[in-house]
Parts: sequence; structure tokens; C-alpha cells
Amino acid sequence: MRVVISAGGSGGHIYPALAIINKIKEYEPDSEFLYIGTHNRMEKDIIPKYNIPFESIEIYGFNRKNPFKNIKVIHKFFKAINKSKKLIKSFNPDVVIGVGGYVTGPVLYAGHKLGYKTFIHEQNSLPGKANKFISKFADKIALSFKSSEDFFDKNKTVFTGNPCSESAANIKPCKLKEFNLDDNKKTVLFVMGSLGSSKINEFLVKTMKSFKDKDYQIVFVTGNNYYEEVKKNKFPSNVFLFPYIDNMPRLMKKIDIMVTRAGASTLSEIISINVPSILIPSPYVAENHQYKNALDLINNNAAIMIEEKDLKKDVLVKTIDELINDDKKIKSIKNNLKKMYIEDSATKIYNELRKLIDRK
Repeated sequence: MRVVISAGGSGGHIYPALAIINKIKEYEPDSEFLYIGTHNRMEKDIIPKYNIPFESIEIYGFNRKNPFKNIKVIHKFFKAINKSKKLIKSFNPDVVIGVGGYVTGPVLYAGHKLGYKTFIHEQNSLPGKANKFISKFADKIALSFKSSEDFFDKNKTVFTGNPCSESAANIKPCKLKEFNLDDNKKTVLFVMGSLGSSKINEFLVKTMKSFKDKDYQIVFVTGNNYYEEVKKNKFPSNVFLFPYIDNMPRLMKKIDIMVTRAGASTLSEIISINVPSILIPSPYVAENHQYKNALDLINNNAAIMIEEKDLKKDVLVKTIDELINDDKKIKSIKNNLKKMYIEDSATKIYNELRKLIDRK
């Protein structure tokens, strides 16, 4: 299989793309890939590490605060379409796949205009603007949440789940000593998405002092952009600081509680690994989609949610203390997560791709 794949901006788009690539390789080892991403976001650093051919296009998201800046955005969009057409035509793929982020707009549009089969995957319960735009040019649309079906042409959609869930479930767990952690202590993991969060980091820096005398240990992942600033602070000896952890699910398999945002890929990993979580949805994302993602777990009694507007030090610490010491609650959450798990999401996506490519 020859595949052009595009996804960008955050790990929530990039890691599902990698999960799809890995599943295709599993079934068709001789497959060839071309990854098209943005020139200045994290995919430009991550994708080459996996020895996947990478090409960049200069593209920006629309500016909601200053509409005049969108004149440049539109100009760059059309330039990106032209470059995408050249890249796709030269590579001559069997299919063009978009896995989220505004970079997918010009890539999928170019693929469609050139007559190639096109496929998109939507991670969130509330679709992003890029996928809403390119859905009309897509031959098939894979969904992580059944509720997303209402936003698309139902004749094109298929419910597959998030491909990260299958890869997360199959990944080998790490050893806690790899992170200088105590194997005999309960562990709480704080991570606010692949890019981190300045506001939450500020709150957590102040809150970490409250964990000084706790009998559990804390892993605090700041995000690369904030690590240097955060590490200037003094933390209790049971708090361990990291800028970023690659292949996070291998650590998630060893922890007791995760405190995190509610990005779609993170939730899919939480579901597949059965991690009790305290969700703090980001209110700064488009159309508050993380809150809607979180509700999927909350409505199934499979997580606890604290909205950022209600976030106070004593509220968070009390919630963690109560959950980590309540074996009955932990067991109930894990059982409910098991009911939500889609076992073979990446395989379902591969099968849909194969059917699309083989379709006359």
C-alpha cells in the first residue's frame, strides 16, 4: 500500500496517524508512506524519528481575534494546496489519509482534486473545522465517537474508535525505576496534553507542595515548552518532573491515577488501559470539544471531571486522596472503562482502507 498521510499540531492528531501507519505496516510490511505536516509544529520533530519520509507545507489556522490576518492565512492555504498537489502526484499513492489538524485541509483537498481515494479519521466527539471542511471531499470517514455521525454524511461514516486505543493496549509497560520511581508506591500522573498548559502548570506548581507528606508519588509532565520555567521551582521529594514522555501508555500501565486534559487520543488510551482518571477539560479549544469528549466517560461513570473554573488546590488534592484510597471506586471505574473499550480500532481502520482502495 502506498499512503500519503497528514496530521499535525498536537500529539492528539500525530499519534493516531502513527497508529494507523503501524497497523498498515503490520499487514503490509512493504507499504510506503509520505507524511505531510506543518513546517513549525511538533510533527516535524516526531515523524522523522520513526524513519517516515516527511514533507512540510506552510499553513496556519484561522485567526479568530484578528480577521485581517486571515488574508495571509488564505494566501498560504492556496500555496499549500499547490505544493500538496505536487507532492501527492509525485508520490502517486493508493490513498490520502487525514488524521486531524488544519494541515489536513489542503492535503486532502489536493488529493481529492487529483482523483485519489481520500480517507479521514475524526478523533473528537465534536468534529474540528478542518474535518468538517474536508469531509465533503472524503470518500470515507472513520469516527472515534458514535455521536460524531450527526455531523457527517452517514453514507460515508464508519465507527472504528481511536486507533491509539489498540496500540496502547498492546504496548509493553515500562518499569517505574526507569523514571527513578518507587515500584512499591502508588503513583499519580499529571499530564496536560502533548503541548502542556501554562495556566494549569502555574496552578500545579503551587499545588505540588500539598503532596509533600502523601504516601504516593507524583509524575508531573510539564510539556516541552514549560519545563525550563517550571523546574526553577522547588518540589517535594516525591514529585518527579519531566518535560515530555514518549510512548506515554507504557507508563500509564503502571500508574494508579491520571490527572489530565480530555483530548480524544488521551481518552482512548485511558479507556484501553483502564486508567482511573480525573479529567480537567481545556476550555480554550474550539467549541469546548474537550468537555464534550469528557462527558462520554462521565456519563458512563468511567472518570471524574473537574472543570477548570472549579479547580482549586484543596478540591484537586481531596479528589485524588479520596479516589486513590477507595478500592471499590477504582474497581467500578475500571469495569466501566472495560465496557467502553473497542478492541480492534486500528485493525478496523486498516480494513476500511483496504476496502476503499480495492473499490472500483
